[in-house]
Parts: sequence; structure tokens; C-alpha cells
Amino acid sequence: MTVHTTVGQDPDSNDVVILLEMQHREIRRRMDAVLTATGKAREKAFRRFVHLLAVHETAEEEILHPYVRKAAEKGGPTVAARLDEEEAAKRTLRELEDEGCDSEDFPRKFRALRDDVLAHAEAEEAEEFPLLRSVADAARLQYMSKALRAAETVAPTRPHPGTGSAAGNLLLGPFAAIADRTREAVRMALGR
Repeated sequence: MTVHTTVGQDPDSNDVVILLEMQHREIRRRMDAVLTATGKAREKAFRRFVHLLAVHETAEEEILHPYVRKAAEKGGPTVAARLDEEEAAKRTLRELEDEGCDSEDFPRKFRALRDDVLAHAEAEEAEEFPLLRSVADAARLQYMSKALRAAETVAPTRPHPGTGSAAGNLLLGPFAAIADRTREAVRMALGR
């Protein structure tokens, strides 16, 4: 693979690890916005958070995790732990989507989700991202960043009805719909 620079963009943005870390910061910001908002503003903030989290996690599941699992010596156990964390967060997110932002229990459950998502991001940054850097050259990191950008571009801002999960995702609702669309975009970008 050949490394290419993207005209008009920060060269670091061609590195998937940097892009994922930037998304972690934006996810944190969006979670804080959900907790500080009320009423319709909270619903809007929650939808924006769900959208980014769905794109981010699905792109990691399609791009990052398979490569780290296969290429890095300790990739299997590291990825398995991250996937377990992601599944737990998806279950909590599904409960929140089902109950709605106006539920009396929403703030408490969302704070717990926030704590879990932040711990997950820290584990990725401390464990999985260094493994990726140890086995991937700059061209591979750029290739992965292009697939991540494709996912961001194609993923809907609202769920699309009737979208079935190619991977048998058991989630229902906005997160699953966005994840399905993101998965399709990533696979197209990677030529799968």
C-alpha cells in the first residue's frame, strides 16, 4: 500500500487511530450534552450521541477489531474484551431507547452507560490502539481511516426502517439501523 496525503487536511487525519481518538472525545462531549439537556433537547442530544456511537462501534467491529485480532500476538484476548464491553453497552443503550429520554430512570442509566463507554474508550486507547500501531504500517492505518470516513459519510442521521442486520445483530431501534448502514458502507469501502 502507498501512503497518500489528503490535500487540505491535517496529515494526522489519515491515521485511523487519531480519528478514533477524536471520535472518543466527541462521544464524551455528546454524552455530556445528553446529561445537561432536558426535554426535546435531551432527545435530540441522545439521537446525536446514538448516531456517532453506532458509526464508531460498527466501524471498529468491521475495520479495527478483525485486523488487530488477526495481526497482533495478543490481539484475540484484547479484542474479545472490547467486544464484551461493546455488547454490554448495546444492551444498556437498547433499554434507554425502549424507555425513552423522559423516563425517570434515564439519567441514572445514562450515567452508568457513560461510565462504561468511557472505560471502554480508555481500554481501547491503552491496549488495542498500541497493538494496532505495533502491527500496522502508515499505509494500513490510512486505508483503515478511509474506510472509517466512508462509514461516517454514508451512515444515516436517522434510522431507516426495514434495515436488517447482516451480522445478526439482536438490537432493535436506531442504534441497530445505523450500525447496519455503517457496516454496509465499511464493507463497500474495503471492497468486501
